[in-house]
Amino acid sequence: MPQHVRGVVARAKGEPVAIETILIPDPGPGEAVVRIQSCGVCHTDLHYREGGINDEFPFLLGHEAAGVVESVGADVTDVAPGDFVILNWRAVCGRCRACRRGRPQYCFDTHNARQKMTLADGTELTPALGIGAFAEKTLVAAGQCTKVDPAASPAAAGLLGCGVMAGLGAAINTGGVTRGDSVAVIGCGGVGDAAVAGARLAGAAKIIAVDLDDRKLATATTLGATHTVNSRETDAIEAIRELTGGFGADVVIDAVGRPETYQQALYARDLAGTVVLVGVPTPEMTLELSLLDVFGRGGSLKSSWYGDCLPSRDFPLLIDLYLQGRLDLDAFVSETIALEDVEDAFARMHKGDVLRSVVTL
Repeated sequence: MPQHVRGVVARAKGEPVAIETILIPDPGPGEAVVRIQSCGVCHTDLHYREGGINDEFPFLLGHEAAGVVESVGADVTDVAPGDFVILNWRAVCGRCRACRRGRPQYCFDTHNARQKMTLADGTELTPALGIGAFAEKTLVAAGQCTKVDPAASPAAAGLLGCGVMAGLGAAINTGGVTRGDSVAVIGCGGVGDAAVAGARLAGAAKIIAVDLDDRKLATATTLGATHTVNSRETDAIEAIRELTGGFGADVVIDAVGRPETYQQALYARDLAGTVVLVGVPTPEMTLELSLLDVFGRGGSLKSSWYGDCLPSRDFPLLIDLYLQGRLDLDAFVSETIALEDVEDAFARMHKGDVLRSVVTL
């Protein structure tokens, strides 16, 4: 029998979200119903509300979540009722050309639940990133559930479902930061600060945080930045070069995703170093670079999709590091809120007042 639960719905572009009654069907083959315990308020959810992703309204928002599996459908073997899981939005298929080559983190055919959740009147909902976790329960593909140690705080663990994993992975997986490296991170919101934490975890010797806001730079310092640059007051390229003996950083991570910050990343990078783009550009943005400079500076220009993570590999490892006290996920939780507070949390996030507001249920 379908279950009736409360969820946060965006009905139209730019309109405030509202709490609605959501119908959750019983899980079909390959699906799972998860009782949500926490869900972070991410910029992507605001992009959905503003029509910046697509126009498939109404949206059931929320995707950065952790919870407990309540029930599973036929053919589900990796998780079972009672498992504590982090939800992910890239359930790999195991069959595409990337998966067959042993690179499932690049899966080209990720999937979601086949059945639709609906409003009480039968209107089909589009779940944010195939999850829809600003709700008491949600329906997902079982492959979107990664079992982790239940000793972890749900509010902290759920952040690996999107922003924190994107930043950690940009440093560790995509950027390949290793012991003794110099790293610069441009943009110190949630993703950028996670990249700082990832660089620290990987053993970087020098971690330079760059932002326009001194508050964000102070937070980055608590998460591992050894130096800070306020790029409103100082030329970021020159400052990074000065801090690295005149050469530039081994790895520069652009967590903003704008043409001007990408150019800063390129020219603040040492010869043969690595630039990682993890900030998401908007469709109208274009980039013009000297091709000779791209050639002459060598190295790698990379994009990082979801931190190039493989949830089955990365989530349990990172939760273990969290429980050992080696990765401070709790530092990313600025506040815990109720479902009714999501609209206000969007405003605080937009102003840069929080790293993450986290809905707890």
